[in-house]
Amino acid sequence: MEAIDPAYGTATLLLIAAAAVALLLFLIMKVKLHAFVALVLVSVLTALAAGIPVSDVPNALSFGFSNTLGSVALLVGFGVMLGRLLELTGGAQVLADTLIGRFGEKRAPLALGVAALLFGFPIFFDAGLVVFLPIIMTVARRFGGSLLLYGLPAAGAFAAMHALVPPHPGPVAAAEALDASVGVTLLVGAPVAVVAWYVGVLLVSRVIGRRVHIDVPTALFGEMNGGQDRADDGSAGGATAGGGATATRTAPAFGTVLAVLLLPFVLISFNTVLSTLMTAGILAEDATWANYLKLLGNTSVALLITVIVAALVLGVRRGHTMDDVSTIFDKALGPICSVILITGAGGMFGGVLRLSGIGSALSDSLSGLGMSLIVQAFLIATVLRVAQGSATVALTTTAGLISAAAADAALGSFHLTLLVMAIAAGSTVLSHVNDSGFWLVSRFFGMDVKTTLKTWTVMETTLGLSVFALSLVLWFVF
Repeated sequence: MEAIDPAYGTATLLLIAAAAVALLLFLIMKVKLHAFVALVLVSVLTALAAGIPVSDVPNALSFGFSNTLGSVALLVGFGVMLGRLLELTGGAQVLADTLIGRFGEKRAPLALGVAALLFGFPIFFDAGLVVFLPIIMTVARRFGGSLLLYGLPAAGAFAAMHALVPPHPGPVAAAEALDASVGVTLLVGAPVAVVAWYVGVLLVSRVIGRRVHIDVPTALFGEMNGGQDRADDGSAGGATAGGGATATRTAPAFGTVLAVLLLPFVLISFNTVLSTLMTAGILAEDATWANYLKLLGNTSVALLITVIVAALVLGVRRGHTMDDVSTIFDKALGPICSVILITGAGGMFGGVLRLSGIGSALSDSLSGLGMSLIVQAFLIATVLRVAQGSATVALTTTAGLISAAAADAALGSFHLTLLVMAIAAGSTVLSHVNDSGFWLVSRFFGMDVKTTLKTWTVMETTLGLSVFALSLVLWFVF
């Protein structure tokens, strides 16, 4: 569905967007209305207020909701199934113990963040976070303290890689729009992402984690008992399905757990790398073998394959029956209904804002400002991010808007890449209630809206500002 022609001027549309966000926060934080109900209600009211024809309102609502659910529902479902199996078989504990053994207890957040940076190279933010959740929570349970001390470094690492480093679609699309080299974007984006993550995420998360205490939620993955199987999911702890004797099983080997976790990252890398090669014209788009590998690398298909492999390797081969494994999966899926629906409703709200023309009206009014091109790129991306929620939309739209000015400036490849970094920085800051990722983090970490704004929103903003500061320094030094 395409955006409608704005029914009002930029100032009016901006007021409508601000009022919609304020109403949503009031309903959730003060009235205590359930977030799913509040998001749908405010989405309807915003669509009407923004001038979307009444007959098109249902389509506008389903546009953002279905698009978000299409990408989130399957990966969240498969992700929690895999996570629950890793928890109950002790696989998450084995991986956590190994990481801590290599880095040390005091560097546990650093260990999680470094691992997420490496795993985040080929995988999208939401998929990476879902797969990493059981490891984050296992480490947090072991050492105590706020979940944010361990969760934010990992989540922030996935966010940094997703926004800045090819072959992720946002930076690739922006580089293509600006005629920048994807290779140079990769070479510059990777170190910028690492430095910005350390300054804007790891250091900031230490401060946030000490000030805001979040207990490890048990709704999704339950509780661990030191790495051995528990007998609360069918026969997951060694009891037969009919209630036979319980036998303690040893945890799987570290190599086995690592191989299971690496599988989706390897498969997904097929998709992301091959798509990049096709976009660059290096590989033909109709190459049959490449398209089969891309199918295997589709996030949902890759996680499906991983869940099946995990069921066999961690379940059946270790003495569980397939009925036992199915019981584990069944209980894992129950608690995520709220996560999926609220995340989808967040996508609905952001979709309505995009279709209303708010973002395009704002970007048109800002694109002619007389300021340095890199500052202009950052500000436009920031406004688009705040207005409609989607980081990818903000990134690709901003790149298209400033592409003509960038071409007129006859910039070199390095400076074009810095423009991509500045746009990515603006598209990262100020994640809030119109961003489906905001709701994913909120629900998975067991935080209410106010706490998520004080933690996740702040960390995303410091990450984006760190990226922009680095880009600005490099812009003027070189």
